[in-house]
Amino acid sequence: MTEQQGVAVALPDDVAAMADVPADKGEVHLVHLYPREMSIYGDLGNTRCLAARLRWHGYTPVVHDHHPGARWPERADIILGGGGQDSGQVRVTDDLARHADRLRALAADGVPMLMICGMYQLLGEAFITVEGQRLPGLGILDVTTRGNATRMIGPVVLETSFGPVVGYENHSGSTVLGEGQESFGRVRHGQGNNGTDGTEGARTQHVIGSYLHGPILPANPGLADGLLALAARRATGEWVPGEVDDTLAHRAHQAQVRRLLRTAG
Repeated sequence: MTEQQGVAVALPDDVAAMADVPADKGEVHLVHLYPREMSIYGDLGNTRCLAARLRWHGYTPVVHDHHPGARWPERADIILGGGGQDSGQVRVTDDLARHADRLRALAADGVPMLMICGMYQLLGEAFITVEGQRLPGLGILDVTTRGNATRMIGPVVLETSFGPVVGYENHSGSTVLGEGQESFGRVRHGQGNNGTDGTEGARTQHVIGSYLHGPILPANPGLADGLLALAARRATGEWVPGEVDDTLAHRAHQAQVRRLLRTAG
């Protein structure tokens, strides 16, 4: 199911048809923050990937698209957000501030979140513009980002607690982790947070921030199912995965790792 203007409706038939496993293990509610303003590099694909994989594993996905000014969904088992231009960030700032305490509470309560690029920055302590203006963030992740004239663009390979992760970065913000802040991963190829300290993204409890587009989840089924396990246990009390054929995803993933690390070597 998905939600349009606050009303839950069924997912398209093509999503449901991808699974032969009946969805009888319970509902898992996904909240996608600002899909119009903050999804310029295909990050909407992360939500679609999780919805499809839930079907394959035998769960019923309920997707809530949260737009600026809309009421907050009654239930959130996992929250996702994507990247956007500066103008997109400006358009969501007021609504994000309105729900700041709620998001902090959900993060503290263990709700898994995956925030990419612009939303990753907004969940940090602050974004400092090229002109020196300091824009406060939600403070869920102890990171500070500074805008600069140089963009960090290209494919990335990371080592993470979910295993190797591949993706594509395209950002001008340079992010520095606060003291004691865990990164999402260590860079094996690419620039990562700032191109100098070897870190990429940030992780606090079950909240992950990352610069990796692609979208990140279809090419990294281990990461996708790791997030779904957290969400499903929260929603239904247990994670009972189904039999999913990830042969093509693993081949694509491994091919990118081999190619990039061979080039780097």
